[in-house]
Amino acid sequence: MESLFPEERAAVARAPAPLAERMRPRTFDEFVGQEELLAPGRPLREAIERDLLQSIILWGPPGTGKTTLARIIADTTKARFVSFSAVLSGIKEIRDVMAVAEQLRRTTGRRTILFIDEIHRFNKAQQDAFLPRVEAGDIVLIGATTENPSFEVNAALLSRSKVFVLRGLTADEIAAIVTRALENPERGLGEARVAVDPDAVRAIAIYANGDARVALNLLELSVAAAPAADRESRVDTARVEQAIQRRTLLYDKAGEEHYNLISALHKSMRNSDPDAAVYWLARMLEAGEDPLYVARRLVRFASEDVGNADPQALTVAVAAKEAVHFVGMPEGNTALAQAAIYLATAPKSHAVYQAYTQAAADAQTDVAQPVPLHLRNAPTKLMKDLEYGKGYQYAHEEVEGVADMTCLPPALEGRRYYEPTERGFEREIKRRLDGWNEIKKRRSTP
Repeated sequence: MESLFPEERAAVARAPAPLAERMRPRTFDEFVGQEELLAPGRPLREAIERDLLQSIILWGPPGTGKTTLARIIADTTKARFVSFSAVLSGIKEIRDVMAVAEQLRRTTGRRTILFIDEIHRFNKAQQDAFLPRVEAGDIVLIGATTENPSFEVNAALLSRSKVFVLRGLTADEIAAIVTRALENPERGLGEARVAVDPDAVRAIAIYANGDARVALNLLELSVAAAPAADRESRVDTARVEQAIQRRTLLYDKAGEEHYNLISALHKSMRNSDPDAAVYWLARMLEAGEDPLYVARRLVRFASEDVGNADPQALTVAVAAKEAVHFVGMPEGNTALAQAAIYLATAPKSHAVYQAYTQAAADAQTDVAQPVPLHLRNAPTKLMKDLEYGKGYQYAHEEVEGVADMTCLPPALEGRRYYEPTERGFEREIKRRLDGWNEIKKRRSTP
């Protein structure tokens, strides 16, 4: 169909690709980072260059080279290369490609390399559709994902693939990519008469947070917004900061990074490191995590990892939760920070957690022991006739405020679930328990 606006179509056709796309590496020599996987002589690079590649999963953060590596493989290998997007493709497209791959392998012996971007977005049925052709050797599967393959790729497909982990790029590597874009006259900004201060390059590299695409997009935006003086645009740190406005942190509230960060917060507090604790807390809150989720985890930590070593810890954690609920965010962030620092600096004990875990195990696996008669209430005559409450000793009437009767079922008599430590207030609890046990032992001795 002929366009009603031919001038607009022509303008679109002439529009240049984004800088990040133009500067995408085309060879291993242009590829920056991931030397541990792609340096000369490394197994992955050898397999690619010798056209011996088997099915692989490329796992890493955005902008670290997963799609670029797939395109280099496409240019290097003699196999037929087909690219899929998990967002746009369905079962029908998968089956069509599989049929062609089978026919090609049978008639010419040529393999098909199938690249699937965002493979974690395929459901189980879609992933299963690849299995027969992967097993037969008709296709070599290359999956790219930002999510943990252990959770997002089905076990059968995962067992037939080698997982390679791509790391986030360092600030120095990002700076090298930005500098190359500034100097490249054909695909970059080498002929654009633009000057970028070294401090601005560094600011871009730090802001990018390991993502080359973010860095190049920010560079392009900063250059486009920079004023021209003497026909040359100059980009300084202030110009970059204006383009940034607010940093978007890598975070997925439903994905692995969510669990990585809460794990880091929990373990930093457990190891009594308040600086690390408040850093991981800030990372979560600044990325938009639900503050009440963080508060719930702090409350849990107060019982699980501090417990009775500092009984005040639970009060502080619950108070922080109430403060967040009452004043909202961002004002509530300091209440959470106060609680995290308090918990990190509190004496630690998991004795309460251990006590419950062991008692729960007995409750789940042992025979349900009946409550001993002397611990039962006897509100009716029948119950009294059945000796409910017989032998109960009222602790307040004992000289030292403790009776020598046992309160566990006979089958569990002598079982110890709670073993207080010598840390914090639990030292006092231990002293009390030892004293009471000595009294009971003395009274029970003939």
